[in-house]
Amino acid sequence: MIVWVAFGQTLGHEFVNYDDGDYVYENPNVTRGLSLRGVVWAFTRVHAANWHPLTTLSHMLDCQFYGLQPLGHHLSNVLLQAAAAILLFLALRRLTGNLWPSAFVAAVFAIHPLRVESVAWISERKDVLSGVFFMLTLLAYARYARSERSSPGRYVTVVVLFALGLMCKPTLVTLPFVLLLLDYWPLGRMQRAEGKEQRHQAQRSRVTSAFQCFSGSAFERWPAVRGLVVEKVPLFVLSAASCVATVLAQRRAFETDLKLTFLERAANAVVSYVTYLGQMFYPANLAVLYPYPEGKLALPEVLLAALLLLIISVLVFLWRRKYPFLLVGWLWYLGMLIPMIGLVQVGTQARADRYTYLPQIGLYLLVTWGAMELLARWRFGRQVSAISALLAITVLTADSVHETSFWRNSETLWKRAIDRTSDNYVAYNNLGRALMDKGQLDEAISYFRKALQIKGALPEVEYNLGNVYLQKGQVKEAITHYQKAVQLEPAYADAEFNLGTAFLQEGDQLEAIAHYEKALEIRPDFAEVHINLGNVLLKNRQIDQAIDHYKKAVAIDPQSAEMQYNLGNALGSKGDWAGATSSYRAALQTQARDKRGEELPGRISVYAKAHNGLGVGLEKLGRADEAVAQFRESLQIDDSYPEAHYDLGCVLARLGQRGEAVAQLTEALRLKPDYLEAEEQLRELSAAPLP
Repeated sequence: MIVWVAFGQTLGHEFVNYDDGDYVYENPNVTRGLSLRGVVWAFTRVHAANWHPLTTLSHMLDCQFYGLQPLGHHLSNVLLQAAAAILLFLALRRLTGNLWPSAFVAAVFAIHPLRVESVAWISERKDVLSGVFFMLTLLAYARYARSERSSPGRYVTVVVLFALGLMCKPTLVTLPFVLLLLDYWPLGRMQRAEGKEQRHQAQRSRVTSAFQCFSGSAFERWPAVRGLVVEKVPLFVLSAASCVATVLAQRRAFETDLKLTFLERAANAVVSYVTYLGQMFYPANLAVLYPYPEGKLALPEVLLAALLLLIISVLVFLWRRKYPFLLVGWLWYLGMLIPMIGLVQVGTQARADRYTYLPQIGLYLLVTWGAMELLARWRFGRQVSAISALLAITVLTADSVHETSFWRNSETLWKRAIDRTSDNYVAYNNLGRALMDKGQLDEAISYFRKALQIKGALPEVEYNLGNVYLQKGQVKEAITHYQKAVQLEPAYADAEFNLGTAFLQEGDQLEAIAHYEKALEIRPDFAEVHINLGNVLLKNRQIDQAIDHYKKAVAIDPQSAEMQYNLGNALGSKGDWAGATSSYRAALQTQARDKRGEELPGRISVYAKAHNGLGVGLEKLGRADEAVAQFRESLQIDDSYPEAHYDLGCVLARLGQRGEAVAQLTEALRLKPDYLEAEEQLRELSAAPLP
């Protein structure tokens, strides 16, 4: 219920222009829904610099059920977050045996404002989905560890659930370390193992070990713990494999504009640890992206942050025997953040709210069980803890409702980021894109130029400026910015594609073809480039080459109605009417998956065109009656389609239905006054004698 209160409003939110396109609405492999081909693609390909096949399959499943209606995609995130919270409660209840503290930790995890980014952002499906598998792994491990006897089946369940979680998001690689912490507290398996080891040693001479776990002067406890570590070896192997896969997948993500030394990254990591700690208690000034400080971190700030972390670490270590949950909670927090803390920089952000999704559970444990101990001896401790818990959950839920409202659309999201951060060139760029999509071109240009003022030369911003000027009809200015973009980033396929389109508008077909071919060298599976190149070649009567490109486009995205339609046109130009009709039928079998859910004003639906093309093909094959039915289907979709009126009029005339033929041709001429073919056909019908 509280998850719904905090995040239910997202069902009325839109996609945002920050990764949602790459992950969902602009990815044809995802938008076509769940299929065997899609499953193979998800497991064998990297996209958006990630390999997380189960997350990708979940997006495909959403498209299967909801198409590109954002409501369904947001609903899945909300339901997964609720499931993760419930499973966390069940796991903690089984691990600790404490009901209400487990419920409080789960509730805070469910609705803390730092969860907003993970739940309200469709692209962060990997957080909530991996969270479900993380909690399932904890629950399965609790069943395994609490079992009176060894159970291989329960252990295999732990391994399988962990592997599934890694295929949702690789940051779960630290889970084996968390399980070792849970062995220490609350499971007490290390202590039991130590007791067994001591009994064995009492029967033989004492052997001094080379290791110690958590305490002791000579690492004496290692033999007692060794079995627990060996038990986790399969999990550590999975973690190592996931790390390798992630490094291979994110090679491009490592190549950022930031050129940072290790000391700079370490300094930012130390400050981020303390910032996340503060945001747990006071989640203010949250933003979708925090720009990297780039030399702006003051040395005193770094030293104070490091000192605070050191003091806390020393205290929880000294109190480990009396309050073991302090050490476990603190190491959970520190350890789980390591993959995201920025020692290896991925992207341009200094930190991110989503990175705290699982690590902060350790802090919730620390604070909750610490409060229990603090209030246990107080007469009114139970009442105070209950009231404090309800108050905390109420305040955090209200704050999450407020923060979630800014994820309504791209414009509100990025305006909020600009308000809460400084020199955020990514926010200015993405806000410019949002305004460009709404047609507010001059305002978009001002935000793009602001991004350039902050950061200097940025290929993506130059590309976006090219797009704006192309929309404004200032083609030469657009070409200038596209050329700057490809100079800054030579392997920029989108910029090469749009540069080719701009030259095509200038009438320079040779230059357009050159840039289209360059785009295909960079990205051979760029379906839109194959289509545009095919269109140019078709106009130049290079029909075979055009068909080759259309076929490649269809192979890349067989569910695209427009690509099937274009292939049909090319096959028809060659006289292959059987092949053309097959392509038109394939176009009609697809579903429109445009993120806007409707055609652009004044644009004839591709489905109307496909019905009309199919009608022409059927007529050529001598099936005039079927052709008439297709022309009528076309006009039922769009009655303002002059070519469909003309083609229907022509076939009706040949069938002897002169009156309706004249009406159809007249309507075609009314819709398109310069339609010479319709005018000529009307003259022929008027001159012909009545039967």
